[in-house]
Amino acid sequence: METRPWTSERATRSPFVLPSGLRGRLAGRLMLRMNKQDEVARLLAVRPGERVLEIGYGPGGLIRRLERTPAGRVCGVDPSPEMRGMAARRAADADLRVGTAEDTGFGDAEFDCVVSVNSVALWPCLESGLDELRRVTRPGGRVLIAWHGGRRPPRAARKFRLPDDQLDRIEEALRRRFTDVDRHELSDLTAFTARRDRQGGPEGRRGAGQGLRARPP
Repeated sequence: METRPWTSERATRSPFVLPSGLRGRLAGRLMLRMNKQDEVARLLAVRPGERVLEIGYGPGGLIRRLERTPAGRVCGVDPSPEMRGMAARRAADADLRVGTAEDTGFGDAEFDCVVSVNSVALWPCLESGLDELRRVTRPGGRVLIAWHGGRRPPRAARKFRLPDDQLDRIEEALRRRFTDVDRHELSDLTAFTARRDRQGGPEGRRGAGQGLRARPP
């Protein structure tokens, strides 16, 4: 199945966009090797009892790490049923669903933290995805979005780095929807952190919540 990420001018059959079958499982194993989770978990700094949502959990590496935090609830959405199967074997207690950044299927202001690692560049629409992230984040809640890059990216990940104009576009889109937006260069990731304004007004919600809802397992 071909899909077109917002970062590309053409559709792609890349197994990283919508993993399925043998190629999808191999892509999932590569994700586990490439995606380092500890720095992200430290930056997110989950507090006791917080509700956490991961967008694009893939084979479940970060979900498993989040289950070891003091979070009160850990949830995730990913467009690939193949990845849900892999992740469920690593994080049996998490609420893992098939869904997308643009349509998570969760309620308004349901989460204290929303995190997405090495997923944002694969979304079909950056604007719609961030609208949805804002919708499901409670006023005062935190968002963390990261992609391949950072100070010392491994050789295998260097080809996935985004050009500066696309990183700038992510940052600008975050600033239109959130406050306290910061950019962090981790060892192998470029990360953005942001906070939803405590007033929780209607801005940044255009198109959020439209379409089919995510399917619970």
